[in-house]
Amino acid sequence: MKLLRFKPKNQANKYLGILFSDNQVVDVIQAIEQIFDISVDKSITMQELIMNEELFSKVQKISDELNQYQKNNPTVFNQFKKKIFYSLNKVTLLPPILNPQKIICLGRNYEEHAKEGGKEPPKNPMIWGKFNSSIIGPNQAIILPKISEKVDVEVELVVVMGKKGRYIPEDEAFDYVAGYMIGNDVSARDLQYTDKQYTRAKTIDTFTPIGPWIVTRDEITNPQELNVELKVNQKTWQQSNTKNMIFSVPYIISYLSKSFTFEPGDLIFTGTPSGVGHYQKPPVYLKHGDEVSLSIDNIGTLTNPVMDERKC
Repeated sequence: MKLLRFKPKNQANKYLGILFSDNQVVDVIQAIEQIFDISVDKSITMQELIMNEELFSKVQKISDELNQYQKNNPTVFNQFKKKIFYSLNKVTLLPPILNPQKIICLGRNYEEHAKEGGKEPPKNPMIWGKFNSSIIGPNQAIILPKISEKVDVEVELVVVMGKKGRYIPEDEAFDYVAGYMIGNDVSARDLQYTDKQYTRAKTIDTFTPIGPWIVTRDEITNPQELNVELKVNQKTWQQSNTKNMIFSVPYIISYLSKSFTFEPGDLIFTGTPSGVGHYQKPPVYLKHGDEVSLSIDNIGTLTNPVMDERKC
C-alpha cells in the first residue's frame, strides 16, 4: 500500500490518500466512511493514522474492498469513484509526513561514500538530526540559499517508524516500522566544511525533500536489496543498492533506540552511496533550473526542481 498526502489542484483542502492504481488516488477518510460506515475525524494526521491500529487496519483493506466492488458490484463502485477518487494528474502530492518529531540522519553508511571522501567507514552509526521546517514534497522547489554556493544532493532510503519504542531488539525492529519512502539529504557543502558539523548545512529550508509516498512494510520484505539512483537533469550521479549499507535497517533502529524513544512518524535517513556532486572530478553542484530525480526500487521516483533564491 502506498500512503500519501494530497491536495486537489483546484482546492485548498488537504487529504490523506492511498494510490489505488498507477493513476488514481483514493481519499482515505471518505473511503473508510463510505465502505465501513463509520465516522472519522477529518483532521487526522498521517502520524495519528499510523499509530491507530484499528483505523490503519481498515485503510489496509480499502484497496481489496474497492477491487471487490469493481468486480461484483460496478454500480456501487462507480458511485464510490465519484466521491472518493481523484486522478493522480489532477492532484498535488504533499510531503507524506509533515511534522515528524524526529528526523535522524546517518552519515557514511555506505563504504564507497566514506572512501570517496577520504574517510574510514565508521565503526558505529554516525548520526545527526534535521529540522522538520526543511521538509518539502514532490515537485516542490529546492531553493538554493544566498549563503551557499555549493549545494549538493544525496539519495537515501527513509524509514518511517510506526510504533513507540525504546530499547528495541534488533530481531524485532521491523515490527516498529510503518514503511519506507525516498529522501533527499540536500547539503550546503561549503557551510558543512566551514562549520565542521552538519546541522546548519543540511537543514536549511527546502533541504529535506521526501516522498512521493510511504510504501508500507508488507510491500518491502527486505529493505537491504533495493536499487537506489539519483539523477540531475537525467544524468546519473549516484547508483547503488541498499545491500551495500554498512549498518542495516534493523541494526540502526535497535542502536538508536538505546538513546531515545521512537514515536510513530519519526524518520530515519539511512545514508547515501557514492557519487555525490562534491566528490566528482571536477566537483559539481546544483544550479538554478536543474531537476533532481531520486528513484528506489518498489517505492517510485521523487522529483524536485531547483530554484536560486537570488532569482526568485
